Amino acid sequence: MTKTKDAKKQTSSKKEKKPKKEERKVDVLGHALVPKMEITSDAEKKSVLSKYKIVEKQLPKLKSSDPEAKSLNANVGDLIKIHRDDSTGKYFSYRLVVD
Repeated sequence: MTKTKDAKKQTSSKKEKKPKKEERKVDVLGHALVPKMEITSDAEKKSVLSKYKIVEKQLPKLKSSDPEAKSLNANVGDLIKIHRDDSTGKYFSYRLVVD
């Protein structure tokens, strides 16, 4: 190899590598516009289903690949409780984590 190729190799290896997309960590739940979210217990999940007289497949969905689901370490089948607060008052909504 010539000197210029060796120099280029050394220079390129000294460059800082950007983290891959999967390695980048952003706290999406800490953003001011994102409502508070939590994973419900199995008992609360059953309570919600019976209260609204629905089955799991009728719940709104949230993909397990969603940044919010990843931040919560949610698994497929978990029920996410979303705390919302607006000018009309406080209320909850729910999302079922799917694959």
